[in-house]
Amino acid sequence: MIDFAVGILGSLMRLCYELVNSYGLAIIVFTFVTKIILFPINIWTQKNSIKMIKLQPEVNMIAAKYAGNRDKIGEEQLKLYKRENYKPALGMLPLLIQIPLILGVISVVYAPLTHILQIDKSLTNAFVEQAQLMLGIEKLGGSAQLKVLELIKAGNADIFASLNISGAADAVAKIQHLDMNFLCFDLSVVPSLASFDLLLLIPLFSALSSLLLSVEQNRVNVLQKETSGFGKWGMAVFLMAFSLYFAFIVPAGVGLYWIAGNIIGILNMYLVNIIYPPKKYIDYDALEKSKIALARSRELEASMKLTPEQKKQGKEDYKRFCDENNKKQVVFYSEKSGFYKYFAGLIDELLKKSDVTIHYVTSDANDAIFKKNEPRIVPYYIDDNHLIPLFMKVDADIMIMTMPDLQQYHLKRSLVRKDVEYIYVFHGLGSVNTELRTGALDYYDTIYLTNEQVKKEIRALEKVYGTNEKRLVEYGHPLLDDMLKAYEAEGKQAENSALKRIMIAPSWQNENMMESCIDEVIDGLLTLDDSYSIVLRPHPQYLRHNFSEVSRLREKYSEYSSRFTIEDDFSSSKSVYTADLMITDWSSIAYEYCFTTCKPVLFVHTPMKVMNSEYKKIDIVSFAERLRNIVGCDIPLNELEKLPNEAARLINSKEEYKEKIDIIRREERYNFLNAASVGADDIIERLKSRENKC
Repeated sequence: MIDFAVGILGSLMRLCYELVNSYGLAIIVFTFVTKIILFPINIWTQKNSIKMIKLQPEVNMIAAKYAGNRDKIGEEQLKLYKRENYKPALGMLPLLIQIPLILGVISVVYAPLTHILQIDKSLTNAFVEQAQLMLGIEKLGGSAQLKVLELIKAGNADIFASLNISGAADAVAKIQHLDMNFLCFDLSVVPSLASFDLLLLIPLFSALSSLLLSVEQNRVNVLQKETSGFGKWGMAVFLMAFSLYFAFIVPAGVGLYWIAGNIIGILNMYLVNIIYPPKKYIDYDALEKSKIALARSRELEASMKLTPEQKKQGKEDYKRFCDENNKKQVVFYSEKSGFYKYFAGLIDELLKKSDVTIHYVTSDANDAIFKKNEPRIVPYYIDDNHLIPLFMKVDADIMIMTMPDLQQYHLKRSLVRKDVEYIYVFHGLGSVNTELRTGALDYYDTIYLTNEQVKKEIRALEKVYGTNEKRLVEYGHPLLDDMLKAYEAEGKQAENSALKRIMIAPSWQNENMMESCIDEVIDGLLTLDDSYSIVLRPHPQYLRHNFSEVSRLREKYSEYSSRFTIEDDFSSSKSVYTADLMITDWSSIAYEYCFTTCKPVLFVHTPMKVMNSEYKKIDIVSFAERLRNIVGCDIPLNELEKLPNEAARLINSKEEYKEKIDIIRREERYNFLNAASVGADDIIERLKSRENKC
C-alpha cells in the first residue's frame, strides 16, 4: 500500500517540479493538488460528521435516560445507528488515507534522485555506495539519497561522474541542477538546534500552523465545536507539540509540506462549510437541551457514587450475610430506599405477631432502613459487585421481593439451598399480563395477590405456557391500606376548600404525557377560571433524565405562577391527597389516588404501557383498561380540546364518584385494610410448617 502510494506521489511530485521548476514551490503545488484530489473525502467526512451531530441529541438523551447502565446505553445507541445507517468507524477513514499519504511524502522528499530526477535505480545504488565509502559509513539508511546530493553539491561531482557506470556524468549534471533551496531554506536538511540557523523557523512555523488550524477547527469544524473544552485544547496542544517534534526529525521539505497542508486545510474547512453548512441540517436547540439533560443526569449519577466508607460497608455486609453462623428464616430484598413502603405493613405485623428476625438486604447505600431503630431488623447494604454472588448464596427459609424476572437475568435463585421459598409482592394494583415481561413470575414459588384479576391472569398464563402452578395467596395491598389511614388522618382537611386542585401525574414510559401532549394539557387547563390551581408532578425518573424539559415548562408558564406549579419534591404525598382531580396516562398512581381518596381520575389515552408483547395470548382485559372509564373518564389524544370541560365536570361530580369508587376499591383488592396481617399470618404458618417437618 505504501509503495503504491509512493509511486503515485513521486510521479505527481515530478510533474509539479517540472511545472514550476522550484523544489519548494513544487512541494506547495503538490500539497494543493493532493488536497484537491482528497476534497471529495472532505465532503464525505463533513456529511458523516453532520450526521453524527444530528444524532447527538438522541445519543445524549439515551445516555441520560440510562445513566449508569453502560450495556443498555450501548444497546440503544447501536439501535439508533442502525436505524439511521450511521457507521461511527467510517470517521477513521480520512485518517487512514492520510497515513500512507504522509509516509509517501516523506519517502518522496528523502528520495529526490528517484522521484524528481528519475535517475535509474542501479545508478542511484552506485551513487549511494560511493557516498557510504566516502563517509566511512556502512549504511546511510533513509537519508542516503540526500547525502549523495549533499556530497555532489559540496564539490565532489567529479568523483561521482567518474564512476565506471553508464550515464553517471549526466546524472551528476541533473543533481547539480536540482536546487533544493527555497526562500533561503535548504529543504534537504533536517533542522537541528545545534546549528541554530534560519532552518529552525520550519519547526516553529510547523507548530504555529498546527495551532492555527486547531483554533479554526474549534470555531468552525462541526465535530470540534461540540468537543469539550479539554478535548479541544488538549488536542490543539498535542498537535502543536507533535508538529514541532516531527519537523525536527525529517528534512525541512516535509516540514514545508506540513505547513502548507495546515494553511490549505483551514481554507478547505471553510469551503466545505459553505458547500455543506451544518446549521441547515442540525437542530442546535435540541442539541443544547440534550446537553443540559445529560449534564443533569451525570451530576445525579456522580452524587450517587459510593464513598469509600460505603464500599467498605458493602464488602463487610456481604461477608456478614454469608457467614455460616448467621442463621436466617426471613429475608427481604429491596432494590432501593423507597421500596421499604411495600414491605412496611408486612414487616410491622411480623414483628408484632412473632419473634422472627427480619434480614433486610438493600442495594441502596443510603437506604432509610439503616436509620430504623428496631433490633429485630438486621439491614445489609450489598453493592452491585456482590449482589449476584449473594443471591446465589442465600441460605434462608423465605425470601420476599418486589422484583420480577427472578432467574431470567442476572439475579438467580439460591444455589446453596434448593428449598428457599421465594415470595413475590406487587408494587401496586395492575395486570401481570401487560405490565410484566413474559415469564416474569415463573421462578417464584408464592405470589401474594393484590386482587382477583391478578389471580385469573396468573392461572391463565400458567395454562398457556405450561408452567407449574404457583402457590397464590389472597393478600391485598398494605401500602394502599396505609395511604388510606394517612389520608383519613390528614388529607381530608382540604376537601372543603373553595380552591379546586388538579394534579397532573404522568407515567414513566415511552410516549407518556410529558413527551406527547403536556403543553396541550396545561394550556387547556389554564383556560379554566382562577378557582382552579394546577400542579404538575413529573415522574422522578422523567425529572432526572429530562431536567431541561421541565425547566422549559417552568419558564413557559412562569406568568401563571399563582395557578400553575411544578412539584419536584417527592418526599411527601400530601399534594396527591389534597388534589380534587388527578390527570394521568397509564401510571399506577391513578389507582393509589382514587382508591385512597375516592376522587375521580381523568386519563389521557397515550399508547398503552405493555411490557409483554404476547399479552393477547390470554383473553382477559387488563386492569387499567377495564377501570379507566369507571373511576373517571378516558380522553383520546385527538380529542384533548375536551379535557378542560371534562376536568371541571369530574371535579363537580366527585360526590357521585365517591360512593362508586368506594365500592370498587373494596371489590378490586383482597383483605381491605387487613392485608398486612394476612400476609404475616401466612409467613408465620409457613415457618411453623418447616419446623414441624424437621
